[in-house]
Amino acid sequence: MFELTIAVNFEAAHCIRNYPGKCNRLHGHNWKVQVNIYGSQLNDLGMLVDFVDLKAAINGIMVNLDHYYLNEIEPFCRINPTAENLAKYIYEELAKTPIFNENVKLRSIRIWESSNSAAAYSQEA
Repeated sequence: MFELTIAVNFEAAHCIRNYPGKCNRLHGHNWKVQVNIYGSQLNDLGMLVDFVDLKAAINGIMVNLDHYYLNEIEPFCRINPTAENLAKYIYEELAKTPIFNENVKLRSIRIWESSNSAAAYSQEA
């Protein structure tokens, strides 16, 4: 089994509604997103997926998050833009891209809101 990991960054502000502490106030993060994919067969070039294609797919999602107030965009105007919810949102959006097929699977999204705090989402058991 082969596994690839890439990381991208974006900057965005949010607040956690009804949080009983300072995170209920507007604040921002320099978010780091790690994408993990896997598969068992390489293409004719000896690649699972070209890193260029994988980065383009994730950057297509990041453009909708970077330098935004997350609480004002879908779905975070309805649900709290926590690291957990962001990881799930990015996972579900990325899974829709044509990179993924019967051989190439999305394993997980891990999102760091600081150098010491991260949340991950996967649909694996």
